[in-house]
Amino acid sequence: MIDWSRVDTVLLDMDGTLLDLAFDNHFWLEALPGRVAERHRMDLPRARNHVLSLMRAVEGRLEWYCLDYWQRLLDVDMVALKGEFTHLIGFRPGAEAFLQALNRAGKRAVLVTNAHHGSLGLKLRHVPLAGYLDATYSSHDFGYSKEFPEFWDRVQQRDGFQPRRTVLLDDSHRVLAAARDWGVPQLCAIAQPDMGRPPLSQAPFPLIRDLAEVAPPVAEGVSD
Repeated sequence: MIDWSRVDTVLLDMDGTLLDLAFDNHFWLEALPGRVAERHRMDLPRARNHVLSLMRAVEGRLEWYCLDYWQRLLDVDMVALKGEFTHLIGFRPGAEAFLQALNRAGKRAVLVTNAHHGSLGLKLRHVPLAGYLDATYSSHDFGYSKEFPEFWDRVQQRDGFQPRRTVLLDDSHRVLAAARDWGVPQLCAIAQPDMGRPPLSQAPFPLIRDLAEVAPPVAEGVSD
C-alpha cells in the first residue's frame, strides 16, 4: 500500500487519522447543539439543524475549523465545551505503534491538521502525540484549509519536504484529492475514522484499517 523505499516524510492528519473521530463527532453533533439549545432557548432538534446548516455554509473553508469563528457566531466558549469531553480523546487502533515505527525507521512524521490551535492544544495535552512528531502545522498558520492548494504551497515552503518523497494519510477524501492535485503521489485514506461507526468498504484512495499494519519495516530505515 505504501512504497516505503520512496518515502522520507509522512504527512499525518490528526482527527480521524491518528485520533478517534468519536470525540469530534460527539462535540459537533451532540454537545454543541445541546449547548446552543440551552443558551438560545431552542429545542434540541432545532438547535442541531441550526448548527448543521451553519456548518454546511462554510464546509471545507477555514471558518469550518475555526473555534473563534464559531464562538462569535454561536456565543459558546468552544474550548471550554470541548474540555468537558476530553475522556473521548484517544488514539485510533495502531496509531501509536505506527508513530513509533516511523521514528525507528527514520521517517519524518509531520502533522498537518485543520484543527484550530485551541483544539490542537487540548488534544496534545491529553494524548502523547507531540513526542513522536518532527513538526506540526495547522492550516490556521497559513490562512487556508488543507482543501486548498495554497495550504500545500505554504506548508511545503516552510517545512521543505520533497513532494515526490512524501506520503499523506488523511480521513478526508477532499483533502487527499487536493494533495494529489497539488503533487503528493502517495495517498492513503482511513477506513474507520470514528471507531464507533461502521468502516468504509470502498473509497477513491487506498484504505487503511489499522495503521500498525502499514508501518515501515525498520530494516528500510535507520535503526535505534
